[in-house]
Amino acid sequence: MFRRRRALVAAAAIPVAFVAVAFAATANGDPVADPAASSDDPRLRVVTSFYPLQFVAERVAGDHADIVNLTPPAADPHHLELSLARVREVGTADVVVTLGGFMHAVDAAVETQQPARVVDAADLVYLLPANAHAGGSHDHGHGHGHGHDGHSHSDHAHDESHDQGHSHDIGGYDPHFWLDPTRLAQLAQPVADALADAAPANADAFHANAAALEQDLADLDAEFAEALAPFQGATLVTNHTAFGYLAARYGLEQVGITGLSHDIEPSPARLREISDVVREHNVATIFYETLVSPRVVQTLAADLGVHATVLDTLEGLTDQGAEAGDDFLTVMRRNLQSLTDGLVAP
Repeated sequence: MFRRRRALVAAAAIPVAFVAVAFAATANGDPVADPAASSDDPRLRVVTSFYPLQFVAERVAGDHADIVNLTPPAADPHHLELSLARVREVGTADVVVTLGGFMHAVDAAVETQQPARVVDAADLVYLLPANAHAGGSHDHGHGHGHGHDGHSHSDHAHDESHDQGHSHDIGGYDPHFWLDPTRLAQLAQPVADALADAAPANADAFHANAAALEQDLADLDAEFAEALAPFQGATLVTNHTAFGYLAARYGLEQVGITGLSHDIEPSPARLREISDVVREHNVATIFYETLVSPRVVQTLAADLGVHATVLDTLEGLTDQGAEAGDDFLTVMRRNLQSLTDGLVAP
């Protein structure tokens, strides 16, 4: 469920850029209190690589750990670089929660610093192929993905990414699994297991918190399924194909202006293709995310006479969202409102 590793000091320094950022998060939700805990209980130190994993760690650890997110608010995790101090924090953490292959600086830090316990989502969650067209499968998080341990391909996977540059896949897989709440829930108990291994006295609290998180994510999944049921087969046009898991789970047909990479400019030919899709399927809204420029989407939407609206990938919170107390659940519910407002039933 998690990898126990013997801590050691790296003999060689890794080349990193210095980023003077520190972000210590407080717990979200209502974790179950451990009545046996006392003020002198040792607090665990948990390091997470980016926001969805921070959210899981906060909820499962409750008041028994300090959570550090290596990706600060409004930063793009795809391009994160770590200071030497941050690299050392990875090595001294009681537990590291990460997604192997998604953030190369974090992968390097884990490799060189050898933290005691690593929970790697890439080892635990069924992942979709990077080139999978995820629409219309109504996937339930167990059979249609192609995980790192050899699970089956989606029968209808084919390439609609039209990516013209490097992609942000992880070894051929789409990393954005957390946009399917049932897949994010698969991390709850493994994180609880790792925390319990580090602090056995609080094991019951960790596992109770994990169960509560699983229920919250199941409730969120039920809300999405009910609200999006009238839109089965609807065309979801996005600035890039980050929403494959969401589309697969709830029966939508994702069409991205670009593929998994949001760093490239779409060609004129691709923009013409998207324009044809919008007209053919009576699309009323083109969706863009929070951490990249909306210029291309807004210009295209204006030219076509349709709306342009945010659909958050939740790779990180914005500064405003963090200050307002947003968390995974609140942002996902805003996403649901954006979808029901913007999609057109086929």
